[in-house]
Parts: sequence; structure tokens; C-alpha cells
Amino acid sequence: MRSRAGRKARRLLGRVAFYLFLALIIFYTVFPFYWAIVSSLKAGSELFTVDFWPPHPAWDNYVAVFREQPFGRNILNSLFVAVSTVILSLTLAVAAAYALGRIQFRGRTTLLIVVLGVSMFPQIAVLSGMFELIRSLGLYNNLLALTLSYMIFTLPFTVWVLTTFMRELPKELEEAAIVDGAKPFTIVTKVFMPLMGPALATTGLLAFIAAWNEFLFALTFTLSSEMRTVPVAIALISGASSFELPWGNIMAASVIVTVPLIILVLIFQRRIVSGLTAGAVKG
Repeated sequence: MRSRAGRKARRLLGRVAFYLFLALIIFYTVFPFYWAIVSSLKAGSELFTVDFWPPHPAWDNYVAVFREQPFGRNILNSLFVAVSTVILSLTLAVAAAYALGRIQFRGRTTLLIVVLGVSMFPQIAVLSGMFELIRSLGLYNNLLALTLSYMIFTLPFTVWVLTTFMRELPKELEEAAIVDGAKPFTIVTKVFMPLMGPALATTGLLAFIAAWNEFLFALTFTLSSEMRTVPVAIALISGASSFELPWGNIMAASVIVTVPLIILVLIFQRRIVSGLTAGAVKG
């Protein structure tokens, strides 16, 4: 009886410890966003007071973000760049994943390692070369310059993940399609892609987030306020002087650009988990 009671007590303590640890993780991840929302609803000296919720919410901060600069245009710029980056990355990555995952040729593993190694270079290391390339192409201060430059860090990741997923697809499906006379393009688009929904959702969403939040290339390759993306627009929000930054406006802008990402993650969370675990266990 004592041993049984002891096991029950240990289980109870284990559950309590688990839920406390889970609550700590949730608090650690959610609290910064909560504090950003609270700060976005404060103005003046209220920013330096600690309140669980401001007694007089300053909704004017959200209006000022759009009134004092072309923030709506900046959001559309980020949306265009992120969506175009995702489309190009997935299109090229699916084709590359089929070649690297289903076709046998010499140097395939080496090529895949090189593709992944490209993403290990810091952005600052390739910034000067990308600047010369963008300028020679006549794309400076153009959104297409950002789409092209973002491919450096989105394409290697998408190729790697989709190649891993592509290798796990049954060979019988491909063989049956070949017997029916299907070409490689038909096999990829009609046979494999319907099965790659979780992997495509995962890589596409992560590429979207990376492109949406990118700052260094966006700051370097754009000049006018009408061509800036939201991270640069937020960073360049200024007050009456360099010592009086409008933190309420900055926090309001941060909340505005973070909410769409949270919504996307909540919508595709199941596919994200399925895509990240794809290929982890072989049957």
C-alpha cells in the first residue's frame, strides 16, 4: 500500500512539475508580445509605469502609425516580397528536391551539403557582393531586389526539407506513374505535390516569416520610404528628437506586423508539425 501511495505521489509531483514547466515556457514566450500590446496602448509618461492594462488606452498610437508615414504601403511591400519569395523558393525547391531525392547521380550528397552550406554564411558576408549584383541588374530601390536577395537564405532551407520529405515517398507511386507514361513534370505536380502538403506548408510558412522579418537586405537595397518593408519602416520611426522616440507608435507598429504571423501559425500549426516531423522516422 505504501509503495502504491508513493508511486501516486511521484506521478502527482511529476505532473505538477510538468505543468509548472509548461506554464513557465508559455509565460516566457507570450509575455513579450503581451507587453508590446500594453505598451502600444500607452502615451507619454504612462510608458514608464507598470500596469497590467493601461487605464486609458491610447488607440491613437495605431492611427498615428498610418498617418505619419506610408505604413500601409510598407505592409503591402512586405507582403509582396514575402509571397513572391515563397512562390519562387517552393517552385525551385520542389524541382531540386525531385532531382536530389529521386534521381541517382554522382555527387548528389555533396551537392546537397553545398546547398545547405550556403545558408550558413552570415548576411553581412555576402552583402557587398549582393549589392553589386543588384546594382548591375538595375534593381536598386526595387522590391524585386529583395525577392532575389532573400532567396539566399530561404532556398537552401526549402530544398533541404523538401528533399528529405521527397525521399520518404513510396517508390511504387513513381513507378506506377512511369508505367502509365507520365513525364517527370507530371509526376512531380500530379503525384508528389498532393502528398507534400505538410512539407510545403512548413517550408512556405517559415520562408514567409524569414522574408517578412528580414532587415539588413531591406535596409541596404531600398532607399525611398515608399519601397521600404515593415522592419525598416519600424526601425526608422523617429520622434521630435533622437532622444524622444515614440515608443507607443513603435510598439503599435510591431503589434500590427506580428498579428498576421500569429494567425498564419495558428491556421497551419498541424501541417507545420507534420512537415517538421516528416522523414524523422523510417517505416
